[in-house]
Amino acid sequence: MSATQRLELRQGQSLAMTPQLLQSIKLLQLSHAELAAYVEAELERNPLLQEAEGGAYPASPARKATGPRPGGGGLRPPPLPATVGQGSGAASRPAGGEAELRPEFEATLAYAATLAEHLEAQLDLATADRHLQTVARHLIHSLNEAGYLAEDITDIAGRLAVAPEEIEAALRLIQGFDPPGVGARSLAECLGIQLRERNRLDPAMEALLGRLDLVARQDAAALRRVCGVDQEDLADMLAEIRRLEPKPGLAFTPAAVDVLIPDVLVRAAPDGSFVVELNPDTLPRILLDRTYHAEVVQSLRSEKDKTFLSECLQTAHWLTRSLDQRARTILKVATEIVRQQEGFFRHGVAALRPLTLKTVAQAIGMHESTVSRVVANKAVGTAAGVFAMKTFFAAAAGEGRHAAAAVRHRIRQLVDAETPGAVMSDDAIAQKLTAEGMAVARRTVAKYREALRIPSSADRRRRARSRLNIP
Repeated sequence: MSATQRLELRQGQSLAMTPQLLQSIKLLQLSHAELAAYVEAELERNPLLQEAEGGAYPASPARKATGPRPGGGGLRPPPLPATVGQGSGAASRPAGGEAELRPEFEATLAYAATLAEHLEAQLDLATADRHLQTVARHLIHSLNEAGYLAEDITDIAGRLAVAPEEIEAALRLIQGFDPPGVGARSLAECLGIQLRERNRLDPAMEALLGRLDLVARQDAAALRRVCGVDQEDLADMLAEIRRLEPKPGLAFTPAAVDVLIPDVLVRAAPDGSFVVELNPDTLPRILLDRTYHAEVVQSLRSEKDKTFLSECLQTAHWLTRSLDQRARTILKVATEIVRQQEGFFRHGVAALRPLTLKTVAQAIGMHESTVSRVVANKAVGTAAGVFAMKTFFAAAAGEGRHAAAAVRHRIRQLVDAETPGAVMSDDAIAQKLTAEGMAVARRTVAKYREALRIPSSADRRRRARSRLNIP
């Protein structure tokens, strides 16, 4: 019996994810820093792209949006900038702690000395020998960021035209400086310097430092034989080694400061509305150099060169269109966020309302995944500061009329307003919130209070009594 085979043709629709479409999706979710790096690489690779002078997206007349946006339907992107939420009076700065005036960013930064500056300050006090100071200063500036001297002593001596013994003497001087372990040429030497300063570099420790490979392999039996100690002593020695600093110079490496730069700016207009616009400082400034293309295309002869130029032209067209679409999509989403969370921009976090990605997506006629990509790695600049865009997508609390962040903010306000003789329990706070229209259960208050690291009412009452010396 033979099996019967039948060939059928079926017609269907599917979305083809072209490389250009995938790249457009990727551009949409990049932060402005990642986008700048991507555009910089394209400028280097594509000769038809050039960096434009000034902003790539000039400001256009503001658009008034006075009513709620209807759900669904594809809407034309708003012009740049857009105006949202026209009111009867001038918009005020959001109330609450986030509305306080903040100092200039530069005024909040403290200067931190580098490792070289820290060591040079000690060098001036350690010796008056000018020649030794010169050699030591050269060694100080030869240390890597971990505080190690990675270069060979003989090579340094040859470069400075001095004897290797002079380099050794200068290095021993530096190894006595703070931080302990600086100037070492190996991990074992770094740990040994620190142990010597603690008067703990006995023969057993020296043997242990000589076999750090066994420590890395956690070969306790071999280490006991090498060091001549029992299991308890070996455990103490290993614990002491772990408390040392293997890279002492890193303490003087300035930590990277992540400054949240807004992609969208929201400002109050004189008529009480809000103007939403893209931050020109975060927008790529590139143009397609059509003049250069016209000059080059006439001189090409080989098919390979023509193909390359054609690909560059296609890529340049795609990138400029994608960047423009990215900017308009971000502005469109941000405009709807401001429309939905207008209370936040007027009154602060206490007026934050529940909001989901789906709500915004339906209002502006986009897919929820598109809104999610827009929100990722983006920030909004307001009069009260810079907020991550995802901050405005708040979960609901209680009956769903108020955002959880607003409820937590109100709980903090109630606790801060307590007096020593009137400390509120979780149940009392829940009743107070319910009376104000924030219907939440006592267990919800307890959960939010713990998330805010606020002690229980019993602990707060006890601390208040201790401050007043009440038994």
